Amino acid sequence: MTLVHQDRAALVRAGRWSFRLDVRSLFVCAVLLVLAACAMVLAVGTGTYRLSPLEVLRTFAGNGPPGAEFIVLDLRLPRALVAVLVGFGMGTAGAIFQSLTRNPLGSPDIIGFGNGASAGALVVIIFFDAGDTQTAVGAVCGGFATAAAVYLLAWKRGVHGFRLILVGIGASAVLGAATEFLYVRADIGKAAQAASWTIGSLNARDWGDVRIGVLGLVLLVPVVLVYARRLTMLEMGDDTAGALGVPPERTRLVLLCAGTSLTAMAVAAAGPIPFVAMAAPQLARRITRAAGPNILPSAWTGALLVSAADLAVQRVTGSALLPVGVATGVAGGAYLAWLLRGERRAERL
Repeated sequence: MTLVHQDRAALVRAGRWSFRLDVRSLFVCAVLLVLAACAMVLAVGTGTYRLSPLEVLRTFAGNGPPGAEFIVLDLRLPRALVAVLVGFGMGTAGAIFQSLTRNPLGSPDIIGFGNGASAGALVVIIFFDAGDTQTAVGAVCGGFATAAAVYLLAWKRGVHGFRLILVGIGASAVLGAATEFLYVRADIGKAAQAASWTIGSLNARDWGDVRIGVLGLVLLVPVVLVYARRLTMLEMGDDTAGALGVPPERTRLVLLCAGTSLTAMAVAAAGPIPFVAMAAPQLARRITRAAGPNILPSAWTGALLVSAADLAVQRVTGSALLPVGVATGVAGGAYLAWLLRGERRAERL
């Protein structure tokens, strides 16, 4: 194995294989990982029974204060881990969709894939009294059904990014109406349960939700990383990608399936948490100053955003009951207005 240093990057060669590492992006990922871990430790120590960061770490090591082990490991740690896992998945999915559509508005919560996963999960919650596994299956089925419908409706000698966004926004409106209909048809108890879930909440998360998040990332993130180089080539246009040996539609379809599955995993674990998938890739790109999809920086940015939002909700309100989706929705609305203003000034809208 040889390591060749270039300007801002390192080229690693092992036999006939080689790959390029952006040094700044690696540094950004390391910093974001540390910040997300700090936010997680602070969130675990927050609550009626407060613990200092040192006490939380001692509890992780099995040497915490009396009674802290149950509170930390059984009640609070699953919530903090779900925040990191969901944010990581949403950041990855956002980077995929924004790169495929070549548009900062091309995130799964804008183009309807998140709403499709939510609708699928709501069907099994309301009509089948589903548990964690059934909810995850419903979210995946709803997300894939929506993705297939949007893809086919947007197809015209290939899938253009702008057309995919427009069709996705229409599908999102239809799914919103379908969700309201589900509420009307449900009894009051299940409607209340579904309503609290659709806001996007980390309340009452358990190790079952953690397993859903871990399984989704273990299965899907390697696929995305393998196809990351092809995704970079797709950003140069289908003709250029085809000339470089990348089959555009097949690559796009694989990445679309992976991004939809990541979105469904996040929705199944914590409900639809808005705007994270849209904001994380844009923030990561500004931090790394690197071209391309920025898959891992976007993923860790998403993890930090959800963890920080959960920590802020608990610290500001003094309670863990306020859904984290409320915090990300307020911040995301302001971010969307700023993003649209920038797009308009650049005469892209």
